[in-house]
Amino acid sequence: MATRTLRIGTRASQLALWQANWVKSELEKRYPDLEVTLTKIKTQGDKILDVPLAMVGGKGLFVKEIQEAMLRNEIDIAVHSMKDVPTFFPEGTALRCITEREDCRDIVILRPGIRSWMELPQGARIGTSALRRKAQLLHLRPDLQMIDIRGNVQTRINKLTEENLDAVILAAAGMKRLGFENMISEYLTTEISLPAIGQGALGLESRIADDETNALIDFFNHPETDWAVRAERAFLKQLEGGCQVPIACYGTVSGDQLTLTGLVADCEGVHCLKKTVTSHVDKCERTGASLADDLLIMGAGPILNEVYGTETFNPGKEEV
Repeated sequence: MATRTLRIGTRASQLALWQANWVKSELEKRYPDLEVTLTKIKTQGDKILDVPLAMVGGKGLFVKEIQEAMLRNEIDIAVHSMKDVPTFFPEGTALRCITEREDCRDIVILRPGIRSWMELPQGARIGTSALRRKAQLLHLRPDLQMIDIRGNVQTRINKLTEENLDAVILAAAGMKRLGFENMISEYLTTEISLPAIGQGALGLESRIADDETNALIDFFNHPETDWAVRAERAFLKQLEGGCQVPIACYGTVSGDQLTLTGLVADCEGVHCLKKTVTSHVDKCERTGASLADDLLIMGAGPILNEVYGTETFNPGKEEV
């Protein structure tokens, strides 16, 4: 019998390749006769490195070209960082699996001489590309200077000295996956920095009609992470957000109970709205959407209108 080949599409960054190779390894362990190949694809987000993500605009900056390759039948599955995945998919494809979550927290790498986050001097220079991080940290420390940094994990770490920064903020998951855990100065609690939607989890996208491939990859799905991330993504979808806006949401599952915290802030961290709710896991997506509506009623609409430069969220809509 001919050996089946499964083609994985991935970005070409160091972290993306680690993630795709992990999926490849798990597939090969489970199916010894399966040939698994990687196809590296450059996305728009990979090409534009001299502009802050928030200024690039649009959604799907790190996935669109990979999805297009799938629709052309050049790959069978795509491996994504869930925090980069929009809430919509091209017709014919879908998010099939969400893997067990790695550490969801943000971390700090401090310059030598600074012992902890709490000891950062007045006006400290902090490197990060995420509006979500900037807004939350400025809410706590308005004196901080936020410096945009782009590039892969190693490039951002190097910016600490190259840009004369006092600290850089990165995701714990990427640091751990790449073996950089010993460089972490401090973990930020989710109370200080609520994670991005889906942070720490991987998503496997496939063609809906490809039953054979879908059967091969279904074992990757982790129910607890799936419930939590589906709730987070429903929150994001209700607010029409992308990964370049100051929106955060994080869910945890204990037994059959989901606890979900959502946040909306302005870019300067002056206004920061947050709420936590609990529900049954079966209602995860409904809970995420409902939490978003709660924040709109609390005043998130005008904040988002300012960020988006639109009147999408008007007072009448907030009260629905």
